Amino acid sequence: MFKRTVLPVLLTLFCWISYAQNPGTTSPDTVNSHGDSVRTSNDIYVARAEIINGDTVWVADLDEVYIYPEKAFENLRQQRRYNRLIMNVKKAYPWAKIAGRLMIEVNDSLQALPTEKEQNAYLKKVEKDLLDNYTEDMKKLTVTQGKILIKLVYRETGETSYDIVEFYRGKFTAFFWQALARLFGSNLKLGYDPYGEDRLIEEIVVQIEHGQL
Repeated sequence: MFKRTVLPVLLTLFCWISYAQNPGTTSPDTVNSHGDSVRTSNDIYVARAEIINGDTVWVADLDEVYIYPEKAFENLRQQRRYNRLIMNVKKAYPWAKIAGRLMIEVNDSLQALPTEKEQNAYLKKVEKDLLDNYTEDMKKLTVTQGKILIKLVYRETGETSYDIVEFYRGKFTAFFWQALARLFGSNLKLGYDPYGEDRLIEEIVVQIEHGQL
């Protein structure tokens, strides 16, 4: 029962922050923002260098490396609970990344449309595309994964799911979906505290981002 209810809640969120289209990829000949070594289409590497004491030294900005202490579990049940959390975050995280990335695309598209009529027509198309493309996948989300997704959307956008729905759909729609979500044990107003109650989720997300999980 909850899955059938959380589906429209999450789809409502996605319908107004996403556009069902894969983002374009960066040209292989593009040097990154730091000017570090970048592989081009002709297998040529462009490097940033500095001359130090007469020697030419290659300079590169390396990504941060996060090292967390090995988890110590009191019992097998606690370990299994942590493993389930990893699995649930892995399920929810890609959706949150889509939301954050495509929210920018939708906002840019709306700003380029001069009239409210054109904006409304565009948003209706967004909603139809999402329903056509994401419904079956989102049905697979569990209750717990839905809650984690709401938290991770806040992590990606800096806004609660409730605030996002309210911005695009209005207060009444946001209130309706919040009431429905609360009825089935969720909350669109969930924030994200990476240093407090969501510390373990944050550790897992960081490790996913750095290819450690």
